[in-house]
Amino acid sequence: MDVGIGLPTTIPGVEGDVVVEWARRADGAGFSSLGTIDRIVYPNYEPLIALAAAAAVTSRIRLATIVLLAPLRPNAALLAKQAASVDRLSGGRLTFGLGLGGREDDFAASGVSMHERGETMEHHLQEMKRIWSGEAGRIGPEPVRPGGPELILGGAVDATFRRVARYADGWIMGGGTPDQFPEGSAAVDAAWSAAGREGKPRKLALAYYALGPEAAAAADSYLHDYYGFLGEIADAIAEGAATDADTVRAYIGAFADAGCDELILCPCAPGLEQVDLLAEAAGIAPG
Repeated sequence: MDVGIGLPTTIPGVEGDVVVEWARRADGAGFSSLGTIDRIVYPNYEPLIALAAAAAVTSRIRLATIVLLAPLRPNAALLAKQAASVDRLSGGRLTFGLGLGGREDDFAASGVSMHERGETMEHHLQEMKRIWSGEAGRIGPEPVRPGGPELILGGAVDATFRRVARYADGWIMGGGTPDQFPEGSAAVDAAWSAAGREGKPRKLALAYYALGPEAAAAADSYLHDYYGFLGEIADAIAEGAATDADTVRAYIGAFADAGCDELILCPCAPGLEQVDLLAEAAGIAPG
């Protein structure tokens, strides 16, 4: 199983030079991917812009949105062009993970309907695939991989699993623990088989971590702030963060045993030492 690391782009107050240096260090440390998560009404960096900056200072590591909330971007053609641009600028290193979103304030700020987000996602997936294949004319640079960048969908409902089987290369479970992974994995496999897809879907997971003396406090503070709108669910997310090296190693082993292809650990603290601490805990070798 591959092990990736998130960028600290959603931690309030993190400066741009830290994001860029974090990307450079993660590339050299040997992590498989750099991940970004997404909100509108929050003081975070926009995911594709952050990954474009990361692309400029890295050469090996994949660049992943895990996930970008597609229905908040109503212009599917522009979104397809932005993704193709990052993919081409990075030499084909983009993993384009997409999700629906669940915050009413994000949808209100974007001027789009939260109640129509499923229909919007369907439209976007169809239109972006059409654009990346060249059927819609000359919209953006041609993605490095024929048909578009690697496409991953997040979510835990039947409609998501059907979309994975119809449009995508795989699925990502967001913010959970290893024991939650098998159920979604099995549902993806069932939808994939029912759709008559060949091969196997790629399966990823996102988990949170913080390491060092103040790790537990950092995870509790950040995750309750970021996921506060979820109420008691935010408590579970915060409690599930890996805040010591033993838990990091246990998560890696358990996700691998559950059939996960790549685990991306997203930080709860912005200090650059977090890159080295995670590499050491996970046993990552320099790339």
